[in-house]
Amino acid sequence: MSRVQRLTVVLVMNVALVAGLVMVGLMAHSLAVLAAGADYLADAGAIGVSLLAIWLAGRPPSPARPAGYPNATNVAALVNAGWLLALNVLIAVAAVQRLVTGSHRVEGLPVLIASAVAAVVMLAGALVLRGDSDGGDTGGDDLNVKAVLLDTAADAAAAAGVAVSGAIILVAGGWYWLDPAVALVIAVVVGYHAQKLVRKVRAAIWP
Repeated sequence: MSRVQRLTVVLVMNVALVAGLVMVGLMAHSLAVLAAGADYLADAGAIGVSLLAIWLAGRPPSPARPAGYPNATNVAALVNAGWLLALNVLIAVAAVQRLVTGSHRVEGLPVLIASAVAAVVMLAGALVLRGDSDGGDTGGDDLNVKAVLLDTAADAAAAAGVAVSGAIILVAGGWYWLDPAVALVIAVVVGYHAQKLVRKVRAAIWP
C-alpha cells in the first residue's frame, strides 16, 4: 500500500468517527468525547494538508520553482503539529473550567462504547501508518507522516483513556469529575509531544 493510500485510509477513518463522537458527546454531556470528535475533525484536515504536501513534493521543477517543493512535507508536519497543539490548549482550558465550576452529569455507558470503538479504529489507523516506516513510495521516512502517525496514536490512547473513565463513571454511578480530568491529562500529554514535534520540524526547515 502506498503512502498516499495509507493516509487516505486514515482520513476516511477520522471522518467516519467525527459525527458519531460529536453526537455521543452531546448526548452524554461528555467533554472528553466532544474533544475527541473535534480532534478527529482537526486530524482529518491535517491529513488533507499532508496529502496536498505529498502531491506538491512530487511535482517536477518548473521555471518558477526550479527546485520544486523540497520542504512541502516538512511544512505540512509543522501545520499538523501546530494545529494539534492549539486544539489541546483549548481542550485543557475547557477541562479546567469544568473542574473549577463543577462537572455536569456524564452518561458513562455511551462514553464507554463510543470511546472503545474509537480506540480500536484509531489503533488500526496507527498500524496502517506504522507500515509506512520503511519510507513508502516517496523514498524516506519524512516528518509529515510522523506527525500524522503521532496524531493517530495519540487519538487511540486518548480514546482508550476516555473509555476507562466512562467505565468508572458507569460503575460508580458518579465521579463525573473524571471526564474533564481525563480530558485535561490527555491534552497535556498530547500537547507536550506536539510542541516537541514543532521544534523538531522547525529545526529541519530552518537549520
